[in-house]
Amino acid sequence: METKINKYYVYMGIIWTILFAGMSFYWALGGMIGVRSLGGAIYEQALDPEPAFVTIVWMTAFIKLFGALLLFMLLVKWRDSWMRMILYFMIKVSGALLFLYGLFNFITIILSTIDLLDFQLDGYAIFWRLLFWEPYWMIGGLIYFFTIKIAK
Repeated sequence: METKINKYYVYMGIIWTILFAGMSFYWALGGMIGVRSLGGAIYEQALDPEPAFVTIVWMTAFIKLFGALLLFMLLVKWRDSWMRMILYFMIKVSGALLFLYGLFNFITIILSTIDLLDFQLDGYAIFWRLLFWEPYWMIGGLIYFFTIKIAK
């Protein structure tokens, strides 16, 4: 089974991932721009972070960079078809999970705005989560998903 790579999506995905990881690195270093838009417990913990919270933010930044590494690996001419297939499945699954994470968060935040769920998000965080954060996850998921396909 042969795979075909869409380099345009690979490069977009790498840029998307580096920007996404960059935000986490900035926050891990103590930056506060944009943190309020996340709302809830994350914002509260960021105001007076404990070492464990900062460690988690650092870990998420590096985990996000792992996605860029996967995408870079698509640009390598692998002789073994098994490596191409492993990358294919890892990236397809990652794309689907990124998209679904954003979609489910979007849905749950909408449900909280109509009082079907109880979240501790203020209007500011709800606005930015629905306008930026959750769509950002979904767009990234679509980019990952379309970077590679089975060639006919």
